Amino acid sequence: MSPGAPARVPWQAVADGVAVTLRLSPKGGRDAIDGIETRADGQPVLKARVRVAPTDGAANDALLKLLAHALGIPARDVALASGATARIKRVKLTGDSNVLIAALVKCAAVG
Repeated sequence: MSPGAPARVPWQAVADGVAVTLRLSPKGGRDAIDGIETRADGQPVLKARVRVAPTDGAANDALLKLLAHALGIPARDVALASGATARIKRVKLTGDSNVLIAALVKCAAVG
């Protein structure tokens, strides 16, 4: 990336909110958002970890609750869009995209 170029982020505004690409680490020792990572393929992802094991969707549920809490939005506004059984997941946040992106920037400690 050239100096002064904007950093790539793992989210984008969509029609009624924001779509976020995440890499989830279950059994991570604590529930936390760990910033942004650029994968080997160049794709940026928001790193998250949860304490629970990936059994019967428990890790996905914990991830959605973590995001809602970290972003200060209702849990009903956070939904898993894809990647239910994969480490890389796509999550849909419903609401004002400008407000959601500002919360993501603060949560991910970027900018």
